[in-house]
Amino acid sequence: MKAFRLLSVALAITATTFGQTADEIISKHVEAIGGVENWKKINSVRQEAAISVQGMEIPVVITFVHNKAFKQEYTVMGMTGYSVITSEGGWNFNPMQGQSKPEPITADELKYGKDQLDLQGEFIDYNAKGHTLELLPSEDVDGTNCFKVKITRKSGTESVYFFDPKTFYTIRATSKVVANGQEVESTVNMSNFQKLPEGIVMPFTMENSQIPAPITITKVVINGPVDEAAFKVQQ
Repeated sequence: MKAFRLLSVALAITATTFGQTADEIISKHVEAIGGVENWKKINSVRQEAAISVQGMEIPVVITFVHNKAFKQEYTVMGMTGYSVITSEGGWNFNPMQGQSKPEPITADELKYGKDQLDLQGEFIDYNAKGHTLELLPSEDVDGTNCFKVKITRKSGTESVYFFDPKTFYTIRATSKVVANGQEVESTVNMSNFQKLPEGIVMPFTMENSQIPAPITITKVVINGPVDEAAFKVQQ
């Protein structure tokens, strides 16, 4: 009888933990990373980061302006390349591959890139933004049985997010992206979450399946001055 009661308690806990809706999971996630009010105050972010590849440290600077522009710059052996996406278009410049000038990205790459311009987070007011959610069966991520939610954006692009049931942080995200003209699945693992003075929480370590080494964030500036001329691309 005692064993039966213990089993009943265990089943009740499991049902309470995993019998949640996608809306409930996302609500807890948003609250865990700082809440709607704090995120809606975020208009720009500048991140300094580093990627260590074969003993060489590559500095990276990532700049976002909410719903306007994104730029990622990286320097290798004295040469600086970048990716820029704005509400008007997107370009890549990689002198390490022999490019002499920026080249426009494809329409599919631009569609996915524009979705990433929502700096305040696609889960905030997702209904009003035209996004929909679907709760998927839970899945193990490195020993953690995660909640799994698929978001289908208004643009039609999709991503699947994996949430740690203890912290409600996103520890993995998968998306279909276009690379070199082909659709591939990109997986991003996130860790080393830190709370910033502005009250929001961000991962400071990211492992992207499309990049050969983890990205480590070393500095974050929220709502600092941003020269929007930096996003203008000279053709």
